Amino acid sequence: MDIPHDDEQIAEIKKELQTNGSSSATAKIQTYLDKLDNVQLNIAITGECGSGKSTFVNAFRGIDNSDKERAAPTGVKETTIKVTPYPHPNYPNVTLWDLPGIGTTKFPADKYLKLVEFKRYDFFIIISADRFRENDVKLAKEIQKMKKKLYFVRSKIDHNIRDEEETRGSEFNKEETLKEIREDCIQGLKGRVESPKVFLVSSRKLHLYDFPLLQKTFQEELPAHKRDALLLALPNVSLEIIIKKKETLQARIKYLAAVSALGAAVPVPGLSFAADIIMMVFTIRQYQVTFGLDSESLQRLAQTVRVPLDELKAVMTSPLAGNEISKDLIIKILSSSVAFLSLTTAEEGSRFLPIFGIPAAMGLSFLTTYKSLKMFLDMLAEDAQKVLKKALGLNTPL
Repeated sequence: MDIPHDDEQIAEIKKELQTNGSSSATAKIQTYLDKLDNVQLNIAITGECGSGKSTFVNAFRGIDNSDKERAAPTGVKETTIKVTPYPHPNYPNVTLWDLPGIGTTKFPADKYLKLVEFKRYDFFIIISADRFRENDVKLAKEIQKMKKKLYFVRSKIDHNIRDEEETRGSEFNKEETLKEIREDCIQGLKGRVESPKVFLVSSRKLHLYDFPLLQKTFQEELPAHKRDALLLALPNVSLEIIIKKKETLQARIKYLAAVSALGAAVPVPGLSFAADIIMMVFTIRQYQVTFGLDSESLQRLAQTVRVPLDELKAVMTSPLAGNEISKDLIIKILSSSVAFLSLTTAEEGSRFLPIFGIPAAMGLSFLTTYKSLKMFLDMLAEDAQKVLKKALGLNTPL
């Protein structure tokens, strides 16, 4: 999907407005936003059977292994017998593909890439529970020949750490153990795979070890539009992810405010405000889900980190906290803002001014919508950081 850069898109919208009017410009903005929301990202998860592929797929999507309807099945035997797509529950444009273990009877190594339809995927993650083996190396070489991105994930690291601690006792050093495991994996791949990147991950504790580094690497190496699609779908396992999500969502507010401004060009009192509120409710609900603050996400987080749900909810301080996002709630919060009331009153009043009334109303509508959405985004991002700190037992100030 070809998506213009931000500056190019703004220039195109201005040209559309000047050439074909506000309705056409509004449609162009909406088309652009729809494209952003529907960027397809396909991630292939592969490796030998029993490596923890399915558990990783579930953790990445924020789905518990016990969720019979949406989870990739897990077990001690090979449970993936065919290429299976698992769309993200909140961002279905992002799909993780659980691929059968390489080297099985139905998927021999020499025919593997063809059988799993290699060209479909944006990048590959090869997972192993111990060391990467010959089949992993063969697959990696073929992937690199095709100029696709490839990452090695050494799974079940929490098990290794626990076993080493029990074995070494007082001589155990966590950082040294992690370094040894990583270097052992890299040495096993060096000379056989070009510039191997190995990440140590516990699917049950994604906030630990190398998962934050893995997601940072994704961000650095994916094209911009794919990068944003992945970022919004990532689980909130670090403060950095929350901050980057906020930045990405904030960059889109100007387009929503522009739609509001163009809607204000229609000389019907109250129509612009009514349309803006509907748009805000929809957008703020998206923010809530993206930051994991909806009821389902909070419940899942509470179960994962074993912190009572009420304790997670208690740290949220915004007026949105613990409430269903509705038109009445948004109007109530906005009505308590003197600045919002002043801008809205000025917008409606300006409509009756000759010549300059409509342009003034459009400018005020843009400003009102921009400031309002930014306020709600700030609220939810701050609540998300507080919830994550509580979930991870962090006591440092924001």
